[in-house]
Amino acid sequence: MSDEMPTNGHDQTEAADAVPSRRRMLMLGAVSAGAVVSIRPALAQTAGSVMTCEIPVPDMGRAGQFIDPAGNVVAAGTKGAFPPASRPFKGEEVKRALAGAQLPGTTYDSNRAYVSYIRRLQRGQGGFTCFASLQMPRG
Repeated sequence: MSDEMPTNGHDQTEAADAVPSRRRMLMLGAVSAGAVVSIRPALAQTAGSVMTCEIPVPDMGRAGQFIDPAGNVVAAGTKGAFPPASRPFKGEEVKRALAGAQLPGTTYDSNRAYVSYIRRLQRGQGGFTCFASLQMPRG
């Protein structure tokens, strides 16, 4: 008779381990629901942090140097170059500037130079992670 439980105590333990108890299933469900509830706010927080991250122009390793019209870092006082930005730009400000708006506290020409600098950021430079995250599509 296949519907009967095994009579051997060892076989009964194995059978009980193979079939999850109702209590265990409820616990797994509760854990899964908690994960879903906590992921959504985390995604919203990530999107918010991207908008508040900062990009210094130039990065701290080259603080005090100027930015030429092409976006290159040059020696302080270079003719035609612009002094460093007075403060780091927020991710939201940079995102708007990449879409055609002007960075706060800049002139038309310094804005173009700073945006060129930001577009050329590479891994390891201050502000790169913020800039890279601005490039990722949001769903």
